[in-house]
Amino acid sequence: MQSKKRKTPANLPMDSSPESLPAITSLSPPVVSFLNSTFPPKHDLNLSESTNLVTELDTHCSELTHHLTDLTHRLDASLLSYASSSHRISDAFHHVHRQLQDLKSKSSSFASTSDGEAEDMAVDELPALAKEVARVATVRNYAETALKLDSLVGDIEDAVTSVMNRNLKKQSTRQYLEEIRVNAINSLKSVDDILASVTREHPQWVRLVSAADHRVDRALAILRPQAIADYRALLVSIGWPPPLSTLSSSNTEGRRTAEESNPLSAMHGELKKKYCENFLALCSLQELKRRRKSRQLEGYNHNTSIYQPLWGIEELVNPLSLASLHHFQKWVDKPEYIFALVYKNTRDYIDSVDGLLQPLVDEAMLTGYSCREEWISGMVTSLSTYLAKEIFPAYVSRLDEETTVEVRPQGRMSWLHLVDLMIAFDKKIQALAALSGILDSEEYSLLQRMSSLSVFCDRPDWLDLWAEIELDNILEKLKPEMEDDRNWTTKTRGAVFFPGSDVYKSPVASSIVLQHVSSVIDRCRSIPSVFLRSRFVRLVGAPIIQTFLNCLLTKCQDAEGLTALADDDAVARVMTAVNSAHNLESILVEWCDDIIFVEMGLADDNESGKVFGESSLSTGVTEGSENGVLDEEITKLEEFRKEWIDKMTNVVLRGFDAQIRDYIKNKKHWQEMIEEGWTVTRSFVVALDFLQGKMSRLEEGLNSMDFITVWRSLASGIDRLIFNGILMTNTKFYSGGVERFGGDMDVLYGVFRSWCLRPEGFFPRVSEGLKLLKLEENILQELFIQGESWMKHHGIRHMSIAEAEKIARCRVFK
Repeated sequence: MQSKKRKTPANLPMDSSPESLPAITSLSPPVVSFLNSTFPPKHDLNLSESTNLVTELDTHCSELTHHLTDLTHRLDASLLSYASSSHRISDAFHHVHRQLQDLKSKSSSFASTSDGEAEDMAVDELPALAKEVARVATVRNYAETALKLDSLVGDIEDAVTSVMNRNLKKQSTRQYLEEIRVNAINSLKSVDDILASVTREHPQWVRLVSAADHRVDRALAILRPQAIADYRALLVSIGWPPPLSTLSSSNTEGRRTAEESNPLSAMHGELKKKYCENFLALCSLQELKRRRKSRQLEGYNHNTSIYQPLWGIEELVNPLSLASLHHFQKWVDKPEYIFALVYKNTRDYIDSVDGLLQPLVDEAMLTGYSCREEWISGMVTSLSTYLAKEIFPAYVSRLDEETTVEVRPQGRMSWLHLVDLMIAFDKKIQALAALSGILDSEEYSLLQRMSSLSVFCDRPDWLDLWAEIELDNILEKLKPEMEDDRNWTTKTRGAVFFPGSDVYKSPVASSIVLQHVSSVIDRCRSIPSVFLRSRFVRLVGAPIIQTFLNCLLTKCQDAEGLTALADDDAVARVMTAVNSAHNLESILVEWCDDIIFVEMGLADDNESGKVFGESSLSTGVTEGSENGVLDEEITKLEEFRKEWIDKMTNVVLRGFDAQIRDYIKNKKHWQEMIEEGWTVTRSFVVALDFLQGKMSRLEEGLNSMDFITVWRSLASGIDRLIFNGILMTNTKFYSGGVERFGGDMDVLYGVFRSWCLRPEGFFPRVSEGLKLLKLEENILQELFIQGESWMKHHGIRHMSIAEAEKIARCRVFK
């Protein structure tokens, strides 16, 4: 190599004659380009310039000679490795050839033996031979794969060496650098394809894959930072980030001005081509890294997230965020300006980012990435980071320092104002994402990247503090509203009732509570974590419901303590409380069918480690669990309602019992004839008038669902009272008494006929007792003979045989 080294002009003897210049047609295009750029027309070459040129060419030739020597050494090493592998493969083939010769000789030596014996011997030898052939093929495949990987990785390492050579980074060689980078990326993709194939088809070749991965990782550790550094330098050269003073206003003309000053839109020609090449190289490197990570994690944990922000978009967002930081620091007490600036930055440049960069992302085969989505999430993430590092710690410290009663509410109001701004900002961002064509997704990672409330995902203690402040604020508003008597009526002028309140005859107070709970649920919808949404509802919504339930319980207990619910006004207050509880309960049950509550319930089960049954996948219900965030509160409301419905029912039953006490005790009128013109017992009419009056007031004051429960409970209690008080007391019934008793029961049924078509069905024991009394003597006597079969035949199902026989013995036929 040294003998062929070209002499430089400095090595020529002084007395040598000048050499003739070669013809211009014999020069290569790069040489012609170099000469044109070095010796422009009408330029006189002085001595100092020629000396510098000679020195530069000498240095460049020395570097090329050194690089050629390095390549020669690599070639020698590769040839030695190939020769060694070839010798091993040749030895293996010779070994197989010898075995085939041995097999041939054995076949000829035993030609005189029987065909069956020869075939048996050949069959015994064939498995070993096949195994050896397979081994040789595997060795050959391994050697070829190793050589191919070594060649490709060598190319990659050469490219990395060239990229790191700072002397090549001149304007005249930038295109050469890009070609080297593209070739390196193509080689990296080829290596990864081979490694993926080896991992899939030959998992035992772990060392080969590990060695290749190690060399590739070292190359990537140089290529990626260098590519990012070049990309950053290019962004600076195009004027990114743009001055914040050019940010648009909300009108259309202002947005057009911002678009005109956008460096991404202003690029043209060679500069735009250069930028696109750099961005495409970054995308290709990221796709390669994603593929390698996916291959390396294959077979381990499929739930492991390998998502990374788009590097090219991230490098656009970071300088813009740094430029905004100066303004953010002045707006700690004016957070609305911070949100406005971030939103304007996001909105004004999203179209140019998508229009220029999305085709390049698609060309790089970087699947699963949207430039619009990445731009929005990058801007929101930068805002969330600033909030978590600067704003929230400042607000928390203020709350810790504010101990006086006068100052502390100011800190709480500032906190709530900040949360209001975050919620409003998230809604505007979601609307912008929807207008940009990004599909609505419930994926946790996407929700977290597009929500400023994601700060609470990393700091649950701040969520608890927010919940505490939110609850105190609502309870402070709720207290005077619950103490206002006008809110406990259904006819308050100007009041806003919650939908469904008229059905349950619920007062305004119930609608007020529902509005507060609804606002809590709406405020937590933007929290990305479903589990944290559930936690927020439990910390704020549940105590509001419990406070309202305590208020209802206090009102009912006060009414009961004054008159034991004997007064109509006391009963009216209880009915109002029951209506409020039922209205609240029904709305909460309806909400629990909403998808947000189903998700929160499932998230709670998942967090507590419960195992889902098969039905939970389709129904959203976990075995052994009510699976609801507010199920405990719903259960308490239901228990409260049932308890006070039973108390009102018992009050009416006690009053009715007192009214018919004389009627029950008078056993003689069952043995007397009916008075002419009077078919109903007078004392029983008085009791029925009391019952009808009470039930009318209950029907007027209670909601229809709870009133159904009341009158059915009353019917059951009256049935039990009359059956035990008259039919089970050995009272003798003559024919006139049976007729009187039947007339009385018809009037009783008439009272309940307003609410059902067949009221006697709700008095089963009295109706069957009367049926027995009306039977003829010979038919009734068969009861004592046939027993249970007779009762089934005559439809007696709600009393025992002993009770039926007791009634039959009390029937007197005279």
